[in-house]
Amino acid sequence: MDPLSVLEKIAGLRILVVGDVMLDHYIWGDVHRISPEAPVPVISARRETWAAGGAANVALNLAALGVDTSVLGFFGADEPGDILRRLLHQRGVCVLGSKTDAVDGVATIVKTRVLARTQQVCRIDRESKYSEYAIDGIVSLMDSLDLLVEQMDAIIVSDYAKGVVNQALLSKLLGHPKRRFVAVDPKPVRKLQMAGVDLLTPNRNEAMQLAGITEPPIGEHFPLEDICKRIHEVIGPRNLIVTLGAEGMAICEAGTLKSIIPTQAQEVFDVSGAGDTVIAVLTAAMAAGADPHLSARLANAAAGCVVAHVGTEPVRLNELRESIGKHTIAPLESLSRS
Repeated sequence: MDPLSVLEKIAGLRILVVGDVMLDHYIWGDVHRISPEAPVPVISARRETWAAGGAANVALNLAALGVDTSVLGFFGADEPGDILRRLLHQRGVCVLGSKTDAVDGVATIVKTRVLARTQQVCRIDRESKYSEYAIDGIVSLMDSLDLLVEQMDAIIVSDYAKGVVNQALLSKLLGHPKRRFVAVDPKPVRKLQMAGVDLLTPNRNEAMQLAGITEPPIGEHFPLEDICKRIHEVIGPRNLIVTLGAEGMAICEAGTLKSIIPTQAQEVFDVSGAGDTVIAVLTAAMAAGADPHLSARLANAAAGCVVAHVGTEPVRLNELRESIGKHTIAPLESLSRS
């Protein structure tokens, strides 16, 4: 199977995204002077933009690939929640639940980034802790989605440790008798049980936490093989792909490090949302029948496209196709062993 045929098979899949949705807010401006009140730049704001973040960005990446996408998360009964719903609806994403499901006083998560031209000056996070009532509402909504889960080709759990993903929800998804493929982008701080997960996609730091291994001193060997082994022993994911940033991705099977795929990014402007793109493309490709190696190489190419844009951006299908046509998808890097 070649990458372009995988993209063709991805179109038309049905995938559900469950997790922490958020709104990314950007204030764009210029800097011409330093404030007389404090040694900080004065930003002359020129415009504002909004983008879907977190689980909502995962959903937009899937929709961009032609996937029939649904998303389940917590949207506050507020203006940011309305903006986020609108961004998703505009791209054809089905937002499960309604505004009346929101809990009074619990706000939609908003991350505001202030940029001077293309340089981020600061980030302001606005969020309120979800009440147990709000999270129970998500789980209760899942009770009415049994038939929908059966109809899905895959389910992605996008955990940003904001509270939507809890053990009850995860156990319900992983234990569903007719579910097909469940992928989890984890936050180890949650300490959730994920036995039976079909795909696990931690980044470098998350993988160390899942394995219970501390960060090695600068300059010392990163124990990737030990990490893969430990995660397999503790969780036993059917597929484990560790994202390594500029170093690419590591593919592990049955606790053994099989290969490393070098990064394909040509020019990096902003890594915001790259992890969302990776799990979206990995899951869609594997649900379409691609093996983990080809799926990872395709996801790597997609991540290389999105980091070339400033701000949170889902993958653009035309750019991904062009990237595949221009550059042969990065070959596997064989592992040298003494």
